[in-house]
Amino acid sequence: MSRLQQGLSKLNSANNPNPGAPNTTSGATGRGPLGGNSASISNAGVSGGGRNNDELKRQIHSKLVERLDFSRVKDLGSDALRRDIRRVIEHLCDTENPLLNRLERERLIEEILDETLGLGPLEPLLKDPTISDILVNGPKNIYIERRGKLEKCDVTFRDNDHLMQIIDRIVSKVGRRVDETNPLVDARLPDGSRVNAVIPPIALDGASLSIRRFGSNPLKLEDLLNYKAFTPEMAMLMEGAIKARMNIVISGGTGCGKTTLLNTLSSFIPHDERIVTIEDAAELQLQQDHVVRLETRPPNIEGKGAIMCRDLVRNALRMRPERIIIGECRGGETLDMLQAMNTGHSGSMTTLHANTVRDAMSRMETMIMMNGFDLPIKAMRQQIASAVDLVVQANRLQGGPRKITSITEVMNMEQDIIIMQEVFRYKQLGVDQNGRAFGQFEATGVRPSFVQRLEAKGVKLPSNMFAERVLLRD
Repeated sequence: MSRLQQGLSKLNSANNPNPGAPNTTSGATGRGPLGGNSASISNAGVSGGGRNNDELKRQIHSKLVERLDFSRVKDLGSDALRRDIRRVIEHLCDTENPLLNRLERERLIEEILDETLGLGPLEPLLKDPTISDILVNGPKNIYIERRGKLEKCDVTFRDNDHLMQIIDRIVSKVGRRVDETNPLVDARLPDGSRVNAVIPPIALDGASLSIRRFGSNPLKLEDLLNYKAFTPEMAMLMEGAIKARMNIVISGGTGCGKTTLLNTLSSFIPHDERIVTIEDAAELQLQQDHVVRLETRPPNIEGKGAIMCRDLVRNALRMRPERIIIGECRGGETLDMLQAMNTGHSGSMTTLHANTVRDAMSRMETMIMMNGFDLPIKAMRQQIASAVDLVVQANRLQGGPRKITSITEVMNMEQDIIIMQEVFRYKQLGVDQNGRAFGQFEATGVRPSFVQRLEAKGVKLPSNMFAERVLLRD
């Protein structure tokens, strides 16, 4: 029997030592995950219906803390143990306040379970599949993004200590820490959702927590087509480019769906290829079997032991990858990625932040120079033009819709300029009465120069696919 199960047995017996006698329990003072003091609690005087719900939660939780080793709770993997804890909480609810109605009792039990085993007030938000972002601005101000629009919700934390406790619970599960000496941290949830936390003294109005949701079931190609993020013709071109092992850069602003698109496009990679993924916070959910996932590591408290993205790119070249996927290029690893694309690792993909395709080219040059590489501009542009075959530009439009606004072929160099040609684009025509942008997808009439390369790889595209026309209207 585990320590947790022993504690549950003791708690059951302690709460009902004599079935025929009234239940009175007292315990030593302690402090648990809810932040309440474990004071001596008697059934006398607390069974009324006027007690504050938060106080009742703390009272019940403190009795659990008195006898259970909650440092072991994070190791729970059994639904049976969760059910055992639930039964104990139900018994305590009946003991502490038997006048609760059924709805109040069930809500109280779920809240205590969330505090004990989950992320407290955030659990109901994380269970809502319509929420894509959770933004916590201090303990009392929580905003969510639902269907592309921000709205304030009525969920709150008790105080800043309560919020800090939940942040610490998140980051400790991925081996990271957050404190006054290290007030900025990136982490992830078990489902791959991206987490960023900033705490005082950097955050002036209390700790700030940002969660970018990634569902346990990632969006598939059909989902994005239903959302009109792109057209079937654009999907066919991207699928063909991936199967023909062309190098693709996905460019876009914050929150425009770059990672979601990268996840979707990765489904076109054949299952018999070896893939190495490199990320700052692991959030890609590739469906292939032969995947090696690497994640950067921040320095320890002594400032040592950091593993940067560039170190992982260099190491990945020794791991016999057939494709390298970098979650996001932010600095000097950009040059290593371009060199990998040029030296036998074709079919690789990455994302970067840029507002347009031309800006993406300029940003790659800037990132190469950020690490002090003294390369001539022409040499850098030759590396980029030679390595990158296709740039997919994603944008988040007014009102929340996310679209692929351009698919552009990178052709070659003419003098000192990178020559590109746009194959498909999205043209915004206006904004409707709800403030939501609308427009149309268009084929520009340009036939990509790599079509013969696709055909040589066995990828056949319809002959009229690139004819100039409107493909789809919102």
